[in-house]
Amino acid sequence: MLPDAGTYEELRRAFRWVLPAAYNIGVDTCHRWAAAEPDRLALLHRGPNRVDRWTFGDVSRAANRLSNVLRGHGIERGDRVAILLPQQPETAIAHVAVFSMGAVGLPLFALFGPDALEYRLADSGASALITDASGVEKVAELRDRLPALRLLISVDGPGDGAALGWADEISRASDRFTPVGTSPDDPAFISYTSGTTGPPKGALHAHRSLLGHMPGVEMPHDGFPRDDDRFWTPADWAWIGGLMDALLPAWHHGVAVVAHRPPGRFDPEDAFRLMAELEVRNMFLPPTALKLMRQVSRPRERFDHDIRSIGSGGEPLGSELLGWGRETFGLTINEFYGQTECNLVVSNRATMMPVHPGSMGRAVPGHEVAIVDGEGQPVGAGVLGQVAVRRPDPVMFLGYWNDAAATERKFAGSWLLTGDTGTQDEDGYLWFAGRDDDVITSAGYRIGPGELEDCLLTHPAVAMAAVIGVPDPERTERIKAFVVLRDGTGPADAALAEDVRDHVRRRLAAHEYPRDVEFVTELPLTTTGKIMRRVLRDRERERIAAAGTILLEEAPA
Repeated sequence: MLPDAGTYEELRRAFRWVLPAAYNIGVDTCHRWAAAEPDRLALLHRGPNRVDRWTFGDVSRAANRLSNVLRGHGIERGDRVAILLPQQPETAIAHVAVFSMGAVGLPLFALFGPDALEYRLADSGASALITDASGVEKVAELRDRLPALRLLISVDGPGDGAALGWADEISRASDRFTPVGTSPDDPAFISYTSGTTGPPKGALHAHRSLLGHMPGVEMPHDGFPRDDDRFWTPADWAWIGGLMDALLPAWHHGVAVVAHRPPGRFDPEDAFRLMAELEVRNMFLPPTALKLMRQVSRPRERFDHDIRSIGSGGEPLGSELLGWGRETFGLTINEFYGQTECNLVVSNRATMMPVHPGSMGRAVPGHEVAIVDGEGQPVGAGVLGQVAVRRPDPVMFLGYWNDAAATERKFAGSWLLTGDTGTQDEDGYLWFAGRDDDVITSAGYRIGPGELEDCLLTHPAVAMAAVIGVPDPERTERIKAFVVLRDGTGPADAALAEDVRDHVRRRLAAHEYPRDVEFVTELPLTTTGKIMRRVLRDRERERIAAAGTILLEEAPA
């Protein structure tokens, strides 16, 4: 646990990793709390018409029963167990049960379609799937193509032949189970990358991964935990951001977590309502959620919330969102950075060090992060290169599942290459430029989309924006902006497009303004809320190919 006092430099110098000889995530996050304080609150589940309370004792007993069920049906240590459920008690219980028996968890997003499910279930060789009626229906058409998948358990209703019923199986099982002895380096779960380039790859993580996450959770959440802390995130627990940035780190510290399964898309007004009703104190909010919440009118007047800390990651926040956060919550949103393979390694902490809008922050104590060139050699301050993390590191993945070649390509010497470009200044702050394939090359300049998108968000008509490079015979690429307008904004016409262009040209530089502006009703997003610029680039290439020419810019420079 990071000390709650001292300077950033003092924390970095004093920090040492201490990993136990034996370590199991299920024991650490649940069973030890159940043994010491069985009535301690673990989970508040907000359903359609009620809020259910679960203690650590409740979760532990249910997880023990499920471990016995899985073992009774032949699931052994090392087998992959898929969990296809939204935020609800059974999801958390399943993870604890799988960890405790030494199996390997496979969290899956509940809204995945059949193709996405088939790829992940087949690639991982999952032996069991815990899901609901919707998941059973999706998998029914896939069973013949998934020979390894021999056990389905549905949390909805009794077994019906296609799947065993959770309630029936749990009720017959013992609530006593002895967790297997696992080491910190034993496999614990597989988290599939978002697949922005090529098919998704399964990042295999060890039990130590949770301990590796802890400094990166404690730093942005400002001395986490404190006595009245209570954690919530709209990020699904199927993603490393929901599971390892929120649920499991909170339970590591015995902090209660709020679970909520929204009926549809993220509702920003309901998010404010949830914070107030269930007394949320700490949140992980992706930038997309923050941008939507920013559109809610008078939140401080209408919702009696008392938020203590907010962490955010996935896209740069910029000055506009930081300013809105201070006005709305009375605190600075601490941006952090990581990726599926090596998460939460850079962070801000406003109470400990100055926050520079647009910066990801500085390396979290315990992690060594640098900007390197193509050969894996660190570069100087201000030089654009690739964000890299030195190994060994407890939070770093073990490797890609069944893909040694891809694992090898991920490293250059002792550095894990994130695939993100950025710079580091003289004070150690890291600045995100973009994905390797997101960087725009225009008239000799290499331009990252993040700064432009942040600037676009300062325009009063803009709700969301994405920036890409499109082919240009003179500049190699020219900048194009896709803009979602705020509700009630005037007509999406040429005059507004020119005003948006001028806005960026005035605030940044002449070579960085978007020469093309297209107004759209929505942007393609990953299921974790990141803008899929690759999809926008592909659409533009198809449009240009169909036209048979490179289109001229829409307005003169």
